[in-house]
Order: sequence, then structure tokens, then C-alpha cells
Amino acid sequence: MHVLVTGGAGYIGSHACKALKTAGYTPVVFDNLSTGWQDAVKFGPFEQGDLLDRKRLDEVFAKWQPVAVMHFAALSQVGEAMAKPGLYWRNNVEGSLTLIEAAVAAGCMDFVFSSTCATYGEHDNVVLDENTPQEPLNAYGASKRAVENILRDFEAAFGLKSVIFRYFNVAGADPEGEVGEHHRPETHLIPVMLEAIDGKRPGLTIHGTDYDTPDGTCIRDYVHVCDLVDAHVAGLQWLRDGKGSRVFNLGTGQGFSVREVITAAGHVTNLEVPCSEGPRRAGDATKLVSGSTRAGEELGWRPERSTMPQMIADAWRWHKNGHYDR
Repeated sequence: MHVLVTGGAGYIGSHACKALKTAGYTPVVFDNLSTGWQDAVKFGPFEQGDLLDRKRLDEVFAKWQPVAVMHFAALSQVGEAMAKPGLYWRNNVEGSLTLIEAAVAAGCMDFVFSSTCATYGEHDNVVLDENTPQEPLNAYGASKRAVENILRDFEAAFGLKSVIFRYFNVAGADPEGEVGEHHRPETHLIPVMLEAIDGKRPGLTIHGTDYDTPDGTCIRDYVHVCDLVDAHVAGLQWLRDGKGSRVFNLGTGQGFSVREVITAAGHVTNLEVPCSEGPRRAGDATKLVSGSTRAGEELGWRPERSTMPQMIADAWRWHKNGHYDR
């Protein structure tokens, strides 16, 4: 059975393809390679194309006749979203709408969507569950919320079923080293920190030290990418079993501040993390931590690799051995 994986040449999408292949599916990667890497496409066919190109999408649906879509392709940088909101609305919303319309036209009615905890916005001292009000602070979170709404409208009109995953900070890499995290440019905390440790950049800048947290830095809930994609395969099976549309948070329920992550990296690598302090970034929430148990209770999901030392160790191994551009 084929599953169309948009953004399958990217960080999370490539790990999802490996998990799908392990589960007995054939992932068909659809990616424009604007941020992904063709070297990451290792587990099934590759179709290059853009989500805004409906004709190309129709060709791919007709060729492979996928039983489901797993949709990862999106722009996802908060700073860029604040500076270029139109880019995010056009790419993330219009692109997703085009994909959803093509899927319905092809009769592909099971849809797994990569959303984000950024749809919740700022909720001080609140652990977030699926019923927390969605009040995004930036165009990234707002665009993802809009796609969630589109999916609900298409279910009402056409019967499209979706599993929506709102996840927290994703980290780590495939422990077997086949795929990993590598962005151009890199902006995520853990890989940036590892580049700083390894001398690949001058240092790590801590963006904001005056937040209302114990050490003044932002707090985030981190989940290992392999745990995350296991949930996506379980969500796909949920739809294949006819259980209907559902929203799940994916997080561990444990928050780590930026300074705590830096300390953990020093312990794992036995190297100093060169860092400096800078101003807050616009659009960053103080604390984002999942309070949900729904994925565990309903999907049977257990984030087994999502300890901070394990995530950093897997990311460090990939950083030293696995970059696609080496």
C-alpha cells in the first residue's frame, strides 16, 4: 500500500518514511527539495513537485493511487513567519488546500496532518491539551490552525477523515544513522547547539533571558523524532481501522528550559557549549508543555526515546557522522 508523504525529504518526513516502510507501507515522497534533501529519500519512490502545482499532484495521485496522505511539507520558522507572513499563508495554507482538494478528487480519504503546539499561542502556567484554546502568536501557528479548519470543512463536505498531530519540539535522529536533522540554515536549538560545540558556528545565542521561568529562558517540551513518527504510523492505522477524525498532542509532559538543554548537552558530549545572551525573538511563547494523555490512551503511544540525554546523544551521533552534504 502506498502512502503519499509530502515533505518526505525533510527531517521529520524522512523518519516517517522509514517508519512506514518498517510497518509494511511504501512511502511515496512528494517534495520540492526547497528545504529537504534527496539523499534522505531512501525508503520508497521520489516524486519532485510543489504543493501549489495541482496538475503535478493529480499526476502523482493517479500514478501511485495512495491509500492515505501524510502531510509534513510546510515552512516552519517562527522568526521568518513574523517577518514574512504572506509567505507562510501562501505556502502552508494554499499549498495544503491544493493537496487536500487533489486527495479528495482522487478518492484518497485518509489524511494524517503534521500540525503544531504553536497553534495554542501563549498560555502562562497552563499545560496544554487538545481542548486548550488556539490563539497562535505568529503566521506559522496561524497557518497550521487554518489547515486544521480546512480539514474539518472537507470532512463535513466530502467525508475526508484526518488525524491531526499537534506536536512540541522535535529532536534527535534515527539511531541507525540512515536519516537525521539538517536544515539550511539551521535554526533549531539542539542542532545549533551541537554546531557551536563542534566549532561549526561561533556560538549559540540564547534568545531571551528575562522570561517568567525559573532561569529566565523559554521552556519547551521535547519529543524524539522516532517516537513522533511512530505516532504517525499509529494515527494512520487509526484511520485505516475506520475510527474517524481525531486530534492528538504529541509531547512528553516534561518541559526543559534553554539553559537546561545546554547543560544536558555539555554532559552528553563532555564539551563546553559556547553561548551568549541576546534579546527575545518576536513570536516566541514563554512555555509550551503538553498536558495530554490522549495519544497514550487511544493510540497506545509511548515516547520511549524521548529523554533529553537520548535525544542529544542521537542528534550528536548524526551531527558527527551523517550529514547529507558530506
